[in-house]
Amino acid sequence: MLFPARDDELPFDDVPRVLLFTGKGGTGKTTCAAATALRAARDGHKTLVLSSDPAHSLADALDQELGPEAQEVRDDLFAQEVDLYYSMKKHWGNMRELMLTVFRWQGVDQIAAEELAALPGMNEGSVLLWLEEALREADYDLIIVDSAPTGETLTLLTLPQVTQWWLAKAFPFQKLAVKSLGFGVRKTTGIPLDKGYEELEVIFEKLERVQQVLSTPSTTSIRLVTNPEKMVIEEARRAFTYLQLYGYGVDSVIVNRVLPEDEVPENSFFEGYVQSQRAYLEEIEQSFRPLPILQVPHLGEEVFGAERLGRIGDAMYADRSPTDVFYDEPTFTVQEDGDAYVLELRLTFAEAEDLDVRQLGDQLVVQVANQRSNFILPNFLNYYTMTEADLQDGCLHVRFTPDGDAASN
Repeated sequence: MLFPARDDELPFDDVPRVLLFTGKGGTGKTTCAAATALRAARDGHKTLVLSSDPAHSLADALDQELGPEAQEVRDDLFAQEVDLYYSMKKHWGNMRELMLTVFRWQGVDQIAAEELAALPGMNEGSVLLWLEEALREADYDLIIVDSAPTGETLTLLTLPQVTQWWLAKAFPFQKLAVKSLGFGVRKTTGIPLDKGYEELEVIFEKLERVQQVLSTPSTTSIRLVTNPEKMVIEEARRAFTYLQLYGYGVDSVIVNRVLPEDEVPENSFFEGYVQSQRAYLEEIEQSFRPLPILQVPHLGEEVFGAERLGRIGDAMYADRSPTDVFYDEPTFTVQEDGDAYVLELRLTFAEAEDLDVRQLGDQLVVQVANQRSNFILPNFLNYYTMTEADLQDGCLHVRFTPDGDAASN
C-alpha cells in the first residue's frame, strides 16, 4: 500500500493509539516502553504494554511476574509477554498440527518436530495476532509494543507484506481447489491440509488489518530509542531509513541514559565521557531534525519498579502526554509536474550507492542496501513510465512521464 490509510478507512472501530518502541539491543527500549505505559496509565489511559522481545525483560522492568496473556498489574495498566509456543497453540493451531503431522510422517521425533514446527517469522506473526486481538476488542486507550531489536522489528513490520506474497506464490491455484484437494488429503493421510489453508487465510487477513493500523501515522507512532554513543546512533540512522522505506511513521527519538553534566565534577573519571556525550547529543539533534528529541537521564542505578519508572517517564515527557503524536509529516507524496508526476519518498541517511529503484508493472521496487520494499502505485500511474530516480538531501524523487514521452526518449 503506497499511501497510509485514513482514519475512516481503518478496519476497526474506535482504534486505540499504538506506540512501538525499537532500537539497537541494550539501549533501554523496555525501560522506555514500561515508563511510557506507567505514565499513560497514571494519566487515566487504559494501557496495554505488550513485549515482543524474546529476552522478555518487561517483567523485570515492572518488577512483576507476567504471563502469555494480558494481565492487570496496576490501575489502568495491563502487561503481557508473548510466548511463541503458547501463541502457536492459540493462533496457529491447525498450522501447527499440519507441520507436526508432516514431520512425524517423515520420521522426525516428537521433540524435533515441535521445534521445526516453529517456522521463521512465527514469533513476529504471533505478536501481530495478539495486537489484532487487542485492536478488535477495542478495550484499550493505548497499546504499547515493546519491540525486539531493530532487525526483528523490521521483520515484524514487513511480515504482512511477505505473507501476502508467500500465500500467492505457495497457492497460486484456486482456493476451492486447495480446499477440495486438502479435504481428500486429510481423509486419506490425516494431514489437515484444508484446515491449515483455511487458517492461513484467516491469519493473513488479520495481518493485513493490523498493517493498516500500523501504517497510519495518526494512529501509530514508532519511537526510536538510542544512546549517546557512536555505534548506537548509526544503528538508529539505519533503522530510521528502513522505517521510512516501509512507510511507517517515526514521531520521536528517545536518547536514553544521558549522564547529567551538572552532576559530574571536573577532573572526574567521567569527564571525558561527558565531553563525547555532548558531541553525540548535538549530532543526534542535527541528524534527526525536525523529529522531537526526548532525553532520559541516567539515574545512576538499575531501573525497575514503579517509582524509578515514574521518574523516567516524567523526565521523558515532562508536560507532554505520551499519547500525543509528536511528528506526523507524511513519508510519501505524489505531486503533479506539468504532464508528469513526481513521487517523493523520504529516505534520510540513505546513500545513493546503496539505492536501487525499478518499476515493475504496477509496483515500484525500492531497495536500500539489503532492505527492499514494493509499493503499489496509484492506478493512474499505469499509463506512465518511471524515467528518473534521484536522491537529494535525504529525499528520493521518482519521476513518471506519459508512456508516449518515455518511448520517444
